[in-house]
Amino acid sequence: MASSNPGETGGVSAQDYVHALTPIMTAVTEQIDGPIQQAAELMTKALRANGVIQAFGSGHSEALAMEIAGRAGGLIATNRIALRDLVLLGGESIEVLRGGELERDPSIARRLYDLAEPHPDDLFVIASNSGVNGSIVEFATVVKEKGHPLIAITSLQHTGGMDSRHPSGKKLIDLADVVLDNHAPFGDSVLDLPGDGGKVCAVSSITAALIAQMLVAEVLRRLTDAGETPPVYLSANIPGGDEHNHALEARYAGRIRRTA
Repeated sequence: MASSNPGETGGVSAQDYVHALTPIMTAVTEQIDGPIQQAAELMTKALRANGVIQAFGSGHSEALAMEIAGRAGGLIATNRIALRDLVLLGGESIEVLRGGELERDPSIARRLYDLAEPHPDDLFVIASNSGVNGSIVEFATVVKEKGHPLIAITSLQHTGGMDSRHPSGKKLIDLADVVLDNHAPFGDSVLDLPGDGGKVCAVSSITAALIAQMLVAEVLRRLTDAGETPPVYLSANIPGGDEHNHALEARYAGRIRRTA
């Protein structure tokens, strides 16, 4: 049986995971007075200009996009971009989604951007733990070519230990206006399996969700402090939730996928 005392065995248990995760979460929150404020200011400016927050992540980083776009308690003016858009909206065969190589393919990025049909005032949030894969770097390149503000959520430790997989040699952090560190270690996982079995139990999805909610909270603070009423989602599973959400989504008809 695993020890109930965190860190006592240096092994793998729920307590060990929480013990390892706690200082990482603390490190993430230490960005509140710096890059979190910078990113929230860019987001608020975009929303006031009738822009939409476009969120993109591939692999497990798609969880960040789901945390920002279409989430109860979050902002209405948000849109999630995903690799499967190539099939659902772009007419590609489902076969393109098989395997894990698609996120390394730079050629898909411009297609994904075009399928989203962003407006000039839209802002982009891109999440990638490594920040080096071809689709991510190319997507960020297109975003900046088109003149959009770009917020990156990545692991500075991981991206610092990797070479870019993009032909330009650039990484996500080289293109972003604001970089937020999810503080995941190299390889993402934090616990050691006994017998040199490698690292297990990843943290980037949890810390990215924390960053996303801190950003939303700071944007809402700015809007409410200015006397503005921000359009936010209610849970669809409470009375009146659907009616509330649909009425506000109508302001962005055709610009966020939930209205398509």
